[in-house]
Amino acid sequence: MKAFGEQFQQREAKEPDRPETTRGESARELAPDFDEAFRARLYDLLRWRRDVRRFKREPLPDGTIERLLGLACLAPSVGLSEPWRFVLVEDPSRRAAIRANFEACNAEALSQQAPDRAALYARLKLQGMDEAPVQIAVYADRETVQGYGLGRMTMPETIDYSVVTAVHTFWLAARAEGIGVGWVSIIDPKGVTTALDVPEDWIFIGYLCVGYPQTQDDTPLLQSAGWEYRHTTDDIVLRR
Repeated sequence: MKAFGEQFQQREAKEPDRPETTRGESARELAPDFDEAFRARLYDLLRWRRDVRRFKREPLPDGTIERLLGLACLAPSVGLSEPWRFVLVEDPSRRAAIRANFEACNAEALSQQAPDRAALYARLKLQGMDEAPVQIAVYADRETVQGYGLGRMTMPETIDYSVVTAVHTFWLAARAEGIGVGWVSIIDPKGVTTALDVPEDWIFIGYLCVGYPQTQDDTPLLQSAGWEYRHTTDDIVLRR
C-alpha cells in the first residue's frame, strides 16, 4: 500500500481544477421541516426494519435496486471517501458457490455450539439465498484515494464503518418500500471474493439477500425464536 501522501499527490496530478461550490440562503431556506408526524413514521420504520430470511421469489421492478443503492450512497463516509463497493450477484454458478460457502461455514458454526444450544441453532433459518431475487456482496475499498485520507490515518477501520452506514441506509430505504433485506455473515470472506473475482484488497463487509418478505413483523426473528432478546438502554449506556 502506498503512503497516503504519495497516493493523493498522484491523484491531484491527474485531476483538473474543480470550480468552487457554495450554498446560499436559498439552499438553507429549502431545508425540510421534519415535523412530529414525520418523526412518528420514522420511528415506525426503524422498529419495523427486520433481518429477513424468508422471501417471495417475485422479482423487484426494474430500476428498484439501482435506485436504492443510489440512496445508500447518501450515507455518511469518513473524509467523504464513499468507499462502498456493491457487487450484484446474478450469475447462477457464482450464487451456487456462495451458497456452498455458507453451508460449510454454518456446519462449522453448528459444531461449535454448546450442547444446550445446538438444537436451537440447527432450527434457525440464517439465510435467504434460495428465494431472494436480488443478492448483493458489499465491500469496502480501503485503498481509495477519494477523501485524501481525511479522518482515517489513525483509524483506517473507519472506511469499513462507513460502508456499514451505507448498508443500514440501504436497509431503511428498502424497508420503506416494503422490501426486505437479510444480512448473511456466516460466510468465508475469501471464498466470496474468489467466487466473485473482485479485487483481493477489497474488504468484505457482508452478503445481502433482498426481496419482498413472505411475512412482516416488528419483533427480531432471533427473539421470536428464543435465541436472544433486546436489551434496554439502561444496560448499554454508561455515564462518566
